[in-house]
Amino acid sequence: MFLAEVVGTVVSPVQIAALEGRTLLLVRPVAPDGRAAGKTRIAIDRAQAGVGDRVLVIDEGNSARQILGDKTAPIKTLVVGVVDYVEAGDALVYDHRVRS
Repeated sequence: MFLAEVVGTVVSPVQIAALEGRTLLLVRPVAPDGRAAGKTRIAIDRAQAGVGDRVLVIDEGNSARQILGDKTAPIKTLVVGVVDYVEAGDALVYDHRVRS
């Protein structure tokens, strides 16, 4: 599981059945303070997240398939929650209510 920021949406006219009706998001892994921390990837949205949201992402196929209830789906990356705030030590490093 990792922390990420939603940087966009993905639309695909050609899909496999397991993706039918699902929202695809472009997510960029970030450190707790918001600095980029990995390669951007596509994830299925299960948390009704939007562009600019900080989210929790599962990046492990078996866990994603269990959440979706489809043992054979070719799915690996799934947004499972929107983050309200992040604390590191005694400092509040991210708060969704404060947007710049």
